[in-house]
Amino acid sequence: MLRISGLQAAYGKAEVLHGIDLEVAPGEVVCLIGRNGVGKSSTMKSIVRDQIAVTGGDILFEGRSLARMRPHDVIRRGVGYVPEDRRVFASLSVLENLRVPRPVRAQDRRRWTVEEVFQLFPQLHDYRNRKAGVMSGGEQQMLSVARALLTCPKLLLLDEPHEGLAPKIAEEVVDAIVELKREGVSMVVSEQALNTIRRCADRVYVIDRGVTVWSGTVEGFYADPEITRKYLMVQ
Repeated sequence: MLRISGLQAAYGKAEVLHGIDLEVAPGEVVCLIGRNGVGKSSTMKSIVRDQIAVTGGDILFEGRSLARMRPHDVIRRGVGYVPEDRRVFASLSVLENLRVPRPVRAQDRRRWTVEEVFQLFPQLHDYRNRKAGVMSGGEQQMLSVARALLTCPKLLLLDEPHEGLAPKIAEEVVDAIVELKREGVSMVVSEQALNTIRRCADRVYVIDRGVTVWSGTVEGFYADPEITRKYLMVQ
């Protein structure tokens, strides 16, 4: 479904990615892991063309290059994106936020409805008339994921989905990711929490200083504690 090879990318003149390699198969959940600032978010932004320039390598989605596509065209192709900063429309209600995505008519996609995302996140139904700007960070995260699902994505990108959330709310977000996996949603999840990786991922890619330095199965990741020590622990 997704194949990234030799990806290089920059913010202006500052090169931040120097060789990212990544593959995602249909129905697979892949976790990108690594310390803060090593290139996980930049990799996701490169896929959706979010304020970053691809300077080398390629990004193929279902065999078609995304490297020079406009962001809205990437979304229309079937890539959903939930950024770390959530980007909800603060002055709109939950229901109004969920009505923003344009309906997708493609026949080869799982079509999500507002009612279905309310089933996934019951709190959003309870708060459907509440302004998004007064909601907690966890509630805004749920809203951001729900809104992305309404674009009917074939592939969903989740950047640090429970960063900064209270433990109980973070667990609810992880539960939703697990449920989406059961639904067969392909996902790339930027993550540092080992429990989330264990529950959600099929395969793991470790990024360090803008380069893919390790890839393998979840079992292989946990079988080698040196990977965690070298690439996740603060030094």
